[in-house]
Amino acid sequence: MKILLTHTPDMRANYYGERALEGLRSLAQVLLHEGPSPLAVQDLVAAGRDADVIIADRLTSMPAEVFGKLPKLRACLRCAVDIRNIDVGAATGVGVLITRAKPGFVESVTELTLGFLVDLARGVSRAANDYHRDRVPQVRMGRQLSGSTIGIIGYGNIAMQLAPIVAALGMSVLIADPHVRVDDARFQQVPLDLLLAEADHVVCLAIATEATENLMNAAAFRRMKRDAVFINVSRGNLVDEAALIAALNDGTIGGAAIDVGRAVDQMPTPAIAALPNVIATPHIGGLTPPAIEAQALDTVEQVRELIDGKVPHGAVNGEYWSRR
Repeated sequence: MKILLTHTPDMRANYYGERALEGLRSLAQVLLHEGPSPLAVQDLVAAGRDADVIIADRLTSMPAEVFGKLPKLRACLRCAVDIRNIDVGAATGVGVLITRAKPGFVESVTELTLGFLVDLARGVSRAANDYHRDRVPQVRMGRQLSGSTIGIIGYGNIAMQLAPIVAALGMSVLIADPHVRVDDARFQQVPLDLLLAEADHVVCLAIATEATENLMNAAAFRRMKRDAVFINVSRGNLVDEAALIAALNDGTIGGAAIDVGRAVDQMPTPAIAALPNVIATPHIGGLTPPAIEAQALDTVEQVRELIDGKVPHGAVNGEYWSRR
């Protein structure tokens, strides 16, 4: 079996790791992408011509033409959860298996969210920035998290990790998710409009789909308290960025912290990140060694399942897999 790993050398170091690469090499012949940039479609086709399996990084798009031009390809394993830039329908049409990695980033993203909560409440970044510039920071009253209300939009893996922690800090927890029933008595499940109106901290953890595109729009920000803050550690597609800029500039909301946006590689949009009442990080929520290695090693395990003739646990179209 031949496997193409699409990660650039830098991405292999930061997003795959030597242990996972050694695991792959123990199972099959591994073809490495040595260029400095993600593979464009034509380069991906050329590089994957002899590959039975492609393990794709999150920046590598796989439109329909890729599957049509790679007749030997049996499976594409995405080393991430997000598969929106893979044409699953086209792959399914020619019998190519598509899989995604487990969400190994849950703990890491949860921890970053906690950091955002503290930073927004106490002005840590603002004060540090002033000191770094040899200025004495303005002394401002902070907000205590205990006794305040947090609203979590979406009740998936990260929310299930975050909610008990913030409840233990003494925060009242509101959750809005029309697709999941929340049975934990420590949390209150409410409609989104009520969550926005009542929460002091709104944390966006919904899944990015066509239905949630621009979920946080001008109307949503107007429903929030004027001193409430908004945190997005999910996907930039969930936010109408023009509406967020307006809400931050005119005082509709008190501030924001973002790890994602609509810039390249789902990074925060610079125009938003530069605002004085915004804390921004460059899509690093899951960038810790345990999180990265968990997803990379999951692709190794999926290759092992392929070799054993099994449908891997991360398959999204396993029932249509005919190129076995």
